[in-house]
Amino acid sequence: MSPIDPRIRARRAEVLRHEARRRLRVALVVMGVVGLVVAGWFALHSRWFSARVVTVVGAVHTPVGQIVAAAGLSDHPPLIDVGAAATAGVERLPWVAHATVTREWPDGVRITVEERTGVADVREVPATAGWALVDRTGRVLALQARPQAGLPRVAGTEPPGPPGSTAASLRAALLVVTSVPKAFARQVASVTEDRADDVTLHLRSALTVYLGSTDQLSEKYEDVAAILKGADLETGSVIDVAAPATPVVKP
Repeated sequence: MSPIDPRIRARRAEVLRHEARRRLRVALVVMGVVGLVVAGWFALHSRWFSARVVTVVGAVHTPVGQIVAAAGLSDHPPLIDVGAAATAGVERLPWVAHATVTREWPDGVRITVEERTGVADVREVPATAGWALVDRTGRVLALQARPQAGLPRVAGTEPPGPPGSTAASLRAALLVVTSVPKAFARQVASVTEDRADDVTLHLRSALTVYLGSTDQLSEKYEDVAAILKGADLETGSVIDVAAPATPVVKP
């Protein structure tokens, strides 16, 4: 076997040393990146980047403390962990229709809420229990001892549940409450919905308006407005506009 030329042997050794140095540099870079990632993870989960400053905007009926607790921010969690769960938690509160949760680095969270609007009062069962304030979707916003002044009273086939629940039996009644025209809206004292989803208006003038279903509401409202304006009605009369083409006034 012929001896290897010293120059070739030296060249091979240099190549091996170069490859070893390259592998060492790569290993050091990888270790550095891993170290930075680990350090960054610990830093982001440290108290320096926790949700320590919470700002709530738009809340009128919901206490700030309830909103902070519902968002899961009472214990000042890491800011990096604040996300969709916080938004969902706030939107489960009775009064909250929509919520936006924004992280403000390094230690802040801004919660902007859009609250619902009460449109009617619902009598609880038993009658001594008080009233439930509901919005246009039937969402129960609050329980109160007395009905809110200026709002119509509605009644369905089932009692309302606790705040945050939805009174499904009031769908038709609430559609009427939120769509009745100004021409006679102030005359409406209460609205009832039966098991067939038919709706009846009880006016402050001791007149009753039977709307029936919520079909053709515009035509039915026009009939009611015309009759109230032009007819000499006796106390206790019933205006039946279930068939808007042929409205009837019953004594």
